[in-house]
Amino acid sequence: MLLKLVPENTNFGFINLRKVAYLLSVLMIIGSFGLYFTKGLNFGIDFKGGFLIEAHTEKPADLALIRGLTGNLGLGDVSIQTFGKDNQILIRIEEHETMSLNEVVTLVQTTLQNGVDDVIIFQRTESVGGVVSGELIQSGIMSVLLAVGAVLFYIWIRFEWQFGLGAVIALVHDVILTIGMFSLTQLEFNLSIIAAILTIVGYSLNDTVVVYDRIRENLRKFRKKEMPDLINGSLNETLARTVMTSVTTLLALVALFYFGGEAIHGFTAAMIWGIFVGTYSSVFIASPVLLWFELRREEEESADGKEVMPEQFR
Repeated sequence: MLLKLVPENTNFGFINLRKVAYLLSVLMIIGSFGLYFTKGLNFGIDFKGGFLIEAHTEKPADLALIRGLTGNLGLGDVSIQTFGKDNQILIRIEEHETMSLNEVVTLVQTTLQNGVDDVIIFQRTESVGGVVSGELIQSGIMSVLLAVGAVLFYIWIRFEWQFGLGAVIALVHDVILTIGMFSLTQLEFNLSIIAAILTIVGYSLNDTVVVYDRIRENLRKFRKKEMPDLINGSLNETLARTVMTSVTTLLALVALFYFGGEAIHGFTAAMIWGIFVGTYSSVFIASPVLLWFELRREEEESADGKEVMPEQFR
């Protein structure tokens, strides 16, 4: 290989650090719950309700200029992005205490027509009420729960029940810490963040399954090896792949975070954090936690008295 981030034949004592990792994770989870119940989340328009305006320009829209003009109107949270073509604009404004939808639309329309050289045509305006916002919150929570449930079923079928519970514990750990990060930073929490959380679930699961596959292979190869040593060896064998995947993904996400624009700022921030916690949980949570459930080789005796490997490990 032209690039090696991790040397071959590493022998880091990941299992020996599991109690420290458990303590750290418990403290971060408690902190995340504390932040959530004290500071809460900075819900975006998707969840708080507000006004939605669709418009288009004759030329590609200058989003930076439009954001600057609308941001000075004192309307609170304003989200502007393109959809479909680069001249199609979607403007979302949080619900105003004193101004109606018509008043907000008139103010925005007058400001943009006076401040932007291009012709802006407003196509559709509507109000997103609290009922719709509540339904979106429920749908977001349900989608995350269904994803975690599907993971439990998949791992349970593919491996053993210990692996399934280990993977779910790691995924719940990642989701809680991600919500805690958004509560701490007060970044806007909108529908794109729900998509980011589901993506983090998939990334963490992929990383965990790679390690689990190696553990299962080693269960067949090293029948006399102590379980902590076997799990630790499996983690070291997959470490190069884990680090390489995380670093290359982070390179792309960091570039998107700095150069991708405000519209995907929250999504990329969630993904960057998710890569860190997903990698951490795969190494220090999902694999060591198998020892809690007493993962072991359940050997059987054949007719001639010799020990044979059970069906799931053959």
